[in-house]
Amino acid sequence: MQSLFPLAPRYRLDDDSVWLEGIDPSRNYWIRVNGSSDAIAVVPGLAATSIDTFKAVMRQFRALEPGDRMSIQRTASACQIHCVSQNCYAIEVAENGAPVWHLFDQETLDSLLMTSHPDWQCAPKDVELGRRLLMRSWSVPSVA
Repeated sequence: MQSLFPLAPRYRLDDDSVWLEGIDPSRNYWIRVNGSSDAIAVVPGLAATSIDTFKAVMRQFRALEPGDRMSIQRTASACQIHCVSQNCYAIEVAENGAPVWHLFDQETLDSLLMTSHPDWQCAPKDVELGRRLLMRSWSVPSVA
């Protein structure tokens, strides 16, 4: 099997553009899609309830090989992490009913997942992101 070679841009810690808006208290990643502040996606992150769960998930992520995937289950949402190729990972989420993949290098996604540690606390400025997400949920009907 040939190794995939993705040409889509991916988010890296050393990007010139600011792509990470923040990480709210419930560990959602607020991402400026392609660096644009007009298009912000909220991607559910991992929220581990114990050190053992945290360690197990980090080991599972670090063991992913090209073609493998793992699920992140949350109370109100879920997403998939795909190992696209060496040093290229995708978080798959549904955006307006369509599947969307946000691409990351390994170091960046590893850093984002580290925020799932039970003792992690968000930056004070990112508490407002959690409030914004709560306000969004109030504008969506609870029953369709």
